[in-house]
Amino acid sequence: MNFRGLFLALLVLPGFVAADNGIPEQLELTRVTDRVYSAIGATAPGTYENHGHNNNLSFIITQEGVVVFNGGDNYLLAKAFHNSVRSITDKDVKYVVNENAQGHSMLGNSYWRDQGVPAIAQNEAIEEFRHEGEAKLASMQRRNKDKAKGTYVAVPDIGFEDRYDLDMGDVKIELHYFGPGHAPGDLALWIPEEKLLITGDLGFHQRLLAVFEDTDTGSWVESFDKMTAQLDPEVVIPGHGDPTTIDVVTKETRGYLVFLRNAVIEILEQGGGLDDAYNIDQSQWSYLDTFEELAAKNAGRVYQDLEFEYF
Repeated sequence: MNFRGLFLALLVLPGFVAADNGIPEQLELTRVTDRVYSAIGATAPGTYENHGHNNNLSFIITQEGVVVFNGGDNYLLAKAFHNSVRSITDKDVKYVVNENAQGHSMLGNSYWRDQGVPAIAQNEAIEEFRHEGEAKLASMQRRNKDKAKGTYVAVPDIGFEDRYDLDMGDVKIELHYFGPGHAPGDLALWIPEEKLLITGDLGFHQRLLAVFEDTDTGSWVESFDKMTAQLDPEVVIPGHGDPTTIDVVTKETRGYLVFLRNAVIEILEQGGGLDDAYNIDQSQWSYLDTFEELAAKNAGRVYQDLEFEYF
């Protein structure tokens, strides 16, 4: 295995120019290993300017073809990513794996379906997208405007409960569901031969994670612990941020979740209220992108979740 590409400069590919609609013809790639590449998304909310590319889109080159991780936020972004894949290999894309049901993971499935590529996701994510896909599409269309052209709801073709294996000839790819995380149906991808883990949204790096209304932070910690107990990666591609190590992702994901839960529990035990949660000193995490947008909101949601255990 070759880790020389890890932590090095991005590979800026020939033809990296904006199309008429502002979405590039290709996306910049980071070579993580000889067979794994990733287009690192912005560590910021999805915007018109970043084309909704605010998560990591990765691909694995195998003897039997290419496996893509994350469909992308929209049809045109997925097309640009496919052009990036083609700049590295002439092998066909065989599967697209969706990390969860968020729009920037699944809405680009529309492009891949038009190429005849099946999408794989965990069952809970499939059900969420089946019921909420049109709303997610409408939200993306409002944000992306003309860049949303061609995108439609394409529910994943293949579902699984706890684990799904892909035998790709010279490499085995494992898809794991460790339990609830950032969003329903969060899955992780593991390549044993490479000791490489793509955490999906179970792991964050360089940006503060977001706690949604339906996020169970206690279960997220348990799922993260289950993942790290079963797998021993040398390299991690997180859901957000550059490739790194499991220690860094543990600090910036599990560490933050435990910190925030403990701070809220202390407030509840002392009879404090929601305003106290909003005022928790989270400055030790202020080096992470999206801190200003998310820190107080996260604290409020954790408080509202945990208060039911105390009243």
